[in-house]
Amino acid sequence: MDVNAAVAAAAAIAGVLTGVIAMLAFRWSEREQKRPTRTSLHTDPVLPPGVDTVLSVLRSSAVVPDEADAVVKASSAAYALGLVRGGKLSVEPMLQMARDTRRDGEIRQVELDLPRRGTGRGEALAVSARVAPLGSRLVLLLVEDLTEARRIEAVRRDFVANVSHELKTPVGALSLLSEAVMDASEDPEAVERFAGRMQIEATRLTNLVQELIDLSRVQNDDPLEDAEPVRVDELVAEAIDRCRHQAGTKQITMAAGGAADLRIWGNRGQLAAALGNLVENAVNYSPARTRVGIAARRVNAPGGDHIEIAVTDQGIGISDKDKERIFERFYRVDPARSRQTGGTGLGLAIVKHVAASHGGEVTVWSSEGQGSTFTLRLPEAGAARDRAHQHPDVDGLDDETEEADPSSPSPQPTASYEPLPSPEVLP
Repeated sequence: MDVNAAVAAAAAIAGVLTGVIAMLAFRWSEREQKRPTRTSLHTDPVLPPGVDTVLSVLRSSAVVPDEADAVVKASSAAYALGLVRGGKLSVEPMLQMARDTRRDGEIRQVELDLPRRGTGRGEALAVSARVAPLGSRLVLLLVEDLTEARRIEAVRRDFVANVSHELKTPVGALSLLSEAVMDASEDPEAVERFAGRMQIEATRLTNLVQELIDLSRVQNDDPLEDAEPVRVDELVAEAIDRCRHQAGTKQITMAAGGAADLRIWGNRGQLAAALGNLVENAVNYSPARTRVGIAARRVNAPGGDHIEIAVTDQGIGISDKDKERIFERFYRVDPARSRQTGGTGLGLAIVKHVAASHGGEVTVWSSEGQGSTFTLRLPEAGAARDRAHQHPDVDGLDDETEEADPSSPSPQPTASYEPLPSPEVLP
């Protein structure tokens, strides 16, 4: 009897405990349902109608944080710049701007330099950040990348400063020489000497202005608008004739060689200026009684055959540190020698722009004391038939080129340059 009573008491106690546990579980479940979930925390601050669409078409990086600094909306550009990490703004100044704007509703703007992601160097991204309120709980952060604009502005400032300096030198010399002529008006020999110097400075000033015009033209004009097949041997002959006097004065031998009957597709005037600058540099920087060679050949390339024109000299050569900068505007390997020869520092910059605008490139090999070789690599006219179809305003190729079969295999490049039928050598 006592055993049955004990069992009944235990069963009653178990039933009571089960009821208590069930009631607690029910209360806990109700409380959990009322508690906001993590997902609801991020989706509760709904963007105003149309904002999502507007943000998707903005060029600026866009970020929308809520009152808890959690990012509700961010563009892919914002992630690329590293503005958002772990669902929050990762740039402390921008985060503080967002908090201040959320507090007082005032629009704020600031320019910052951010570390560039993925590089171990000290490079920085220049950005402009603007924060404005977006409703009562959200703020809108727009970030614009100013790095490229600042770089272009720096290039422009340097260019203006260099032009001002280069123009000031001959203008100042002309002013001083004119005063000297006036003071020496009764000395015919002095007047003649000063007048000769004035002519040199005037020529240097003229060359500088002309090269500035040429550089501006090749940067702004589309060479394919006036493209035509240009014979390489004619370009070489024109470049040699341009430097005939300087080469004769220094007793420099100029020789032309390479494969015959080659044609380049492009603007004749720009191509002649580019090759002429290379040959003129080779003559100016070569010692007396040396040799300058100009050779051309055809090479195979995936997009069609190209023509390589190499200009080789036995001059002073170029150091490794200067090779990276010789194509910059106004940069001179030897400033003193450049001014003695009348160089402006723009010749190689023009060559680089002409090569790039024609779909080619210019490269340099050099060793100090052993000379240099500049190679101009440009599309061949025969391989550019498709280019003409892509630009309807360009005149067709000449008769010889039209008769060529575009489907025929291109000649294989030779191991060395073949001589032209009648090479021109200047003593």
